[in-house]
Amino acid sequence: SAAVGMAVAIALVRGFTLPRALGSARAGGAPTRTGELGNFWADLVRGVVRILLPISVVGALVLVACGVIQNFSGIHEVGQFTGGTQQWNGGAVASQEVIKELGTNGGGYFNANSAHPFENPNGFSNLFEIYLILLIPFALTRTFGRMVGSLRQGYAILATMAVIWLGFTALMMWTEFAGRGPAFELAGGAMEGKETRFGIAGSSLFAVATTLTSTGAVNSFHSSYTGFGGGITMLGMQLGEIAPGGVGSGLYGMLIMAVIAVFLAGLMVGRTPEYLGKKIGTREITFA
Repeated sequence: SAAVGMAVAIALVRGFTLPRALGSARAGGAPTRTGELGNFWADLVRGVVRILLPISVVGALVLVACGVIQNFSGIHEVGQFTGGTQQWNGGAVASQEVIKELGTNGGGYFNANSAHPFENPNGFSNLFEIYLILLIPFALTRTFGRMVGSLRQGYAILATMAVIWLGFTALMMWTEFAGRGPAFELAGGAMEGKETRFGIAGSSLFAVATTLTSTGAVNSFHSSYTGFGGGITMLGMQLGEIAPGGVGSGLYGMLIMAVIAVFLAGLMVGRTPEYLGKKIGTREITFA
């Protein structure tokens, strides 16, 4: 899904920026001969081989260093400090975990998602998994700027995504830390449904990142958040993957929003709507 999302985003940008610039007269704007427009399957393979796999290899090594397990053991018995034995599961968790977070997936190796200590053992691994979730969606905005020949356009989209994400994060932190009442005071805060090794801050940050990207991974129980905090997670799910959204889907979702916004602004000021120097007409708005 991550590779498809990137390929779709790249195809959308190319299809929007190149055909008219190349002076094509064919229906649909596809040029007859060009080495620039690319091929969906080529973009798909390049996205996997040049982006997803290299990051996954490096990310898996970082997670192993953090304490995430990576072995080929099945269910096995281990000794306990208090005596006796306990059955533990093994598996190639680190390599699967990095793919899960990088590609906006969820579930987890042990069906307990990123709350399981074998998948997310400490605060640093928690921050690194959040970084993996946000890495490609935010980075693709600069890719967009390079493809259209204007880095400022990419940075403008990045700034829009970042402002929304930071606003959600600030609101979530405020409402979760501001819990009042005997239950909150006894628990040291709004800790229901949260892992003690992450605390309120690490859980809130993960909740905002995972809902604004539509990632299936969670490290806490969102329905156990405060009323306002739970509302923030639901709003993030309903926002439509734009801040920063999933891999590829965040970029093309934001581009659709930009096309509609430019069109409406053009109508209000009485000018022909244009984006990236190209007129936006009925056909483009219908697609958007």
